[in-house]
Amino acid sequence: MDAPAPDHPPAGASPLDCVLGFIRVLESGGGGARLRPFLADSFLLVEAPHLLAPEGSTRTLSEVLAGADQSSDVVADQEFVIRRTTCEGGRVAVEADWSATVQMDLRYWDRGEVIRARTSSVFEVRDGLIISQNSYDCYYR
Repeated sequence: MDAPAPDHPPAGASPLDCVLGFIRVLESGGGGARLRPFLADSFLLVEAPHLLAPEGSTRTLSEVLAGADQSSDVVADQEFVIRRTTCEGGRVAVEADWSATVQMDLRYWDRGEVIRARTSSVFEVRDGLIISQNSYDCYYR
């Protein structure tokens, strides 16, 4: 059995370790309270347009945390398979395959189906906290 995802980045964690810890908390279904220690007060998530959000979206810290608290109503058994990471200073790029089981009927998936996406995200980390995430998701149908 895997160890539970940490509830905060380890002291002195590298930007990559901070981002990977954040992803593991997401994967474990961690709600807003467990994600909060990884994120700066000014955190901003920008999602490029994709199948589930054709206009894209921009969300603040409070919106992201509220969404995390509701995520278990939408998906379960999330898994991120990290394909590649690239780091430059406080910038971390992550390419991953994501999957989850849908907990409710969505536009293109029915409850119980597995949803899959290839994701790429660019994170900015400063002083041990993630200050931004720009995500580019490609969902498979």
